[in-house]
Amino acid sequence: MASTTSTTQAKAGARRARSRFADRAFRTSTLVISLGLIGLLVFIVAVFSGDAAKIFHAFGLDFITGKDWNPVTGREQFGALPFIVGTVVTSAFAIFLAVPVAVALALLLNEVSSGWLRNVLAVFVDLLAAIPSVVYGLWGVFILLPVFDRHVEPFLTHTLGKVPVIGALFGPNVSGGTSGGDVFTASVILAIMVLPIVTAVSREVVAVVPRDLREAAMALGATRYEAIRMAVLPYARSGIVGATMLGLGRALGETIAVAMVIGNGLGIHASLFNSGYTIPAVIANEFREASGTGLHRSALLTLALILMVIALVMASLSRLLVRRSRALVSEAPPQEERSAVAPEAEVSG
Repeated sequence: MASTTSTTQAKAGARRARSRFADRAFRTSTLVISLGLIGLLVFIVAVFSGDAAKIFHAFGLDFITGKDWNPVTGREQFGALPFIVGTVVTSAFAIFLAVPVAVALALLLNEVSSGWLRNVLAVFVDLLAAIPSVVYGLWGVFILLPVFDRHVEPFLTHTLGKVPVIGALFGPNVSGGTSGGDVFTASVILAIMVLPIVTAVSREVVAVVPRDLREAAMALGATRYEAIRMAVLPYARSGIVGATMLGLGRALGETIAVAMVIGNGLGIHASLFNSGYTIPAVIANEFREASGTGLHRSALLTLALILMVIALVMASLSRLLVRRSRALVSEAPPQEERSAVAPEAEVSG
């Protein structure tokens, strides 16, 4: 009996030792991988910084604020402002278009009672993420761009274009006719491309909202819309913000589809119906022809560094927004939430 007990204890001790070894190995391997990723990021920044030093030594801050781009050796002039503006404007407008649709789809996929409809919509959204970007670009060139040039953009110019302040965004293009590519079309393409990732993340966030919140709002007399607005969306706010920033990161780095439909024009215009240029597009279009003897290659690598900085700033901002949104939700006392639901429930009832 004593030998059996000692054998059992020895096996249990061996299992604990193996478990501790596995834990230490897992902790060490994840630490090494994490440090490796940080080291890789530092290495990339260091490589790009060497070329950026040449550019800023030659042009100073004019590289950021300049609008001229001439890669011809001996007459080189590099100004990155049109590319920076094009990248920020297309990405921001794409997020403006995509996020409301993505959140609405996420709510629909979680709230709809019909299983077959939910599955069809989920598969459709997932298929959008599987389509290559070059296919989006071709579709934009041959289908979307002609329709926008002939019908959508003239309609927006004669309607929203006459509204004060925002009308400047929908004014006619400088050429006075079809432009062959513009910021508006590129933004719509980007919105379609970021829609799956924002929808998928938002759907998972909405799915983990406690059902008790919905049922409590419904029990107080709130309609389904009011329950979603007052109970579901505030709880899922931080996750939706994170999903938005993931979509923004995808939009900032998109290259092929944007290069095919944005028109690749260097001008900076208030109207979205004019051609533009983005940092990924100019790098993809010119890097193969960039010569190592001049500053053209260094200018493109400096643009890549600027794009990395923009992405890192957006990532840091997203973390701050997520933390702030989570803090706002966690700090709201239950009594205040109940008092906020009750008046509207009484009105709706």
